[in-house]
Amino acid sequence: MAGGWARDGAVSEQIEASISDELARMKARKAPVGESLTHCAECDEEIPRARRQALPGVKLCLDCQQERDGAYKARGGINRRGSKDSQLK
Repeated sequence: MAGGWARDGAVSEQIEASISDELARMKARKAPVGESLTHCAECDEEIPRARRQALPGVKLCLDCQQERDGAYKARGGINRRGSKDSQLK
């Protein structure tokens, strides 16, 4: 079911394209490499074994990593529909 001027299946295609874009962005992120540290490089707290195994090459404990990542940063999304409201902003 399409709404407005969109053809049938257009909404599903938009959702799939958005998911594909986000997956590609996530895969492009650089992952830590090398051997994990046993203690955090910033606060010297022990890095849990499960974290070291899950992320090979990790250098920071979870608290320091969350601090470094900071608050959630909203990215400007792509409005694939090109609605009239988005064009007015």
